[in-house]
Amino acid sequence: MTESSANKLLNGDACHRTSNGRKSSKNGFVKNHCLFQQPQKYRRPRERKNQNVTHNPSLYKKPFAESFEETPLLVAVLTYMGYGILTIFGYLRDFLRHWNIEKCQVAREREEQKDFVPLYQDFENFYTRNLYMRIRDNWNRPICSVPGAKMDLVERVSHDYNWTFEHTGKVVKEVINMGSYNYLGFAENVGACADAAIESTKKYGVGVGSTRCELGNLDIHEEMEQLVARFLGVESSMAFGMGFATNSMNIPALTGKGCLILSDELNHASLVLGARLSASTIRVFKHNNMQSLEKLLRDAIVHGQPRTHRPWKKILIVVEGIYSMEGSIVRLPEVIALKKRYKAYLYLDEAHSIGALGPNGRGVVDYFGLDPKDVDIMMGTFTKSFGAAGGYIGGKKELIDYLRNHSHSALYATSMSPPVAQQIITSMKIIMGEDGTTLGADRLRQLSENTTYFRRKLREMGFIIYGNDDSPVVPMMLYMPAKIGAFGREMLKRNIGTVVVGFPATPIIESRARFCISAAHTREMLNTALEAISEVGDLLQLKYSRREQPLPSLGWMAEESLLQD
Repeated sequence: MTESSANKLLNGDACHRTSNGRKSSKNGFVKNHCLFQQPQKYRRPRERKNQNVTHNPSLYKKPFAESFEETPLLVAVLTYMGYGILTIFGYLRDFLRHWNIEKCQVAREREEQKDFVPLYQDFENFYTRNLYMRIRDNWNRPICSVPGAKMDLVERVSHDYNWTFEHTGKVVKEVINMGSYNYLGFAENVGACADAAIESTKKYGVGVGSTRCELGNLDIHEEMEQLVARFLGVESSMAFGMGFATNSMNIPALTGKGCLILSDELNHASLVLGARLSASTIRVFKHNNMQSLEKLLRDAIVHGQPRTHRPWKKILIVVEGIYSMEGSIVRLPEVIALKKRYKAYLYLDEAHSIGALGPNGRGVVDYFGLDPKDVDIMMGTFTKSFGAAGGYIGGKKELIDYLRNHSHSALYATSMSPPVAQQIITSMKIIMGEDGTTLGADRLRQLSENTTYFRRKLREMGFIIYGNDDSPVVPMMLYMPAKIGAFGREMLKRNIGTVVVGFPATPIIESRARFCISAAHTREMLNTALEAISEVGDLLQLKYSRREQPLPSLGWMAEESLLQD
């Protein structure tokens, strides 16, 4: 596919960004990218100075704005100092543990096994036992209800500095859930989806007890795959019981030795694992940077494989729809243009974007108004917007037939549970409007409105927010290690359940809280959460932003209607 030289970009268009002309301030810089086609019948309000506008009507049919404010210099210095102090105290505590001055609760080798290959690498576990353990209470909290817009948490305490936990027997009621990927609110135990899942359990049971290629292929699986293909607008699709395995087990079936994988630097661990298992050559391009991607494509075409310089058998570009830690949306029109120009293949992971983006909820392809046929492999999961489990791959019929015979997750994994398959079918039909109601359209509209409102309010309060304006994943920067645990605890005191993330899941100076907006959130819930965030932000001094306040965004749903008018 890549032996011929690259042709000119389709329609003569160039993929480029304009530089930000805004002067730097003492608190750092603002990186803000905006691509926007301006129709004649609609005039958007005057843009702020810190926004870049590139008129590229052949690629972008709708507004595309996302911002990543640079870490303020003082905050960066203090963050490094914080990690340095924790590291020094960590080595001191390891010294005390070595001489049994402090009780050692970490797993380590027994004396009689010292000559064997070690099971535990003390140095590699340094971060876990000395830094993570201090804030471990913010993760793995047991939930004892449906993880909907509100949830109930089991209260627990630790008497040994988070090494072990004990349940108190009490339940924290009515915690507003700002952490679950319940984008369209289908994580519920009442309603059409729950009723259909109950009936499916009565008919099929819960487990299948076999693989799809043996005795585990039920009619409900066939119905689900046909519905998914119709929903995506592709020829065929295939479902898997685990979203992580959909990536990690199918990429090795698609590429191998002599193939090149170009992967975004912020791709999910499942994509990274799948690429590594494939034995393909892997090259990483900067996040959402089309110049970096094009340079790698050019080098691949010109130089070919190392040593032999033979053309690559395949070049596979691997990207995500919404990046779950950054809240950014892939620049799909530009990626497709580059893919066509250099005759590469495109693997699109829509785990977070399917159901959450687009006027019809069909993901980032629908969001940009593109043709699904331009994406060679469309992957997604049912664990977020559909309130179920598992994943899918959609594309041409030849592709799906090939995966049925070569994918490890298809040949060796147990079939999807029938109630889960029914949950997917029912929720997808609601999104498509095939249930005879407007519930799906209403939830899509509500999610868009909630996302726009929540992001705008956080920016007005002075917090640094990452990502695209239309992304329901909202990262709020915390930076300093001590504030990771403090923010999660203080929010829980105010009955708000949040997710906090730090190193090594993020860069060391970019720790953050991540909010996931849902259509099930009412305006009252969002206001309650925003009040709590503001209080904790003042308490912990988290309002770092010094940027100009942007103009209110209409949200992609409202902008779509205006464009049509």
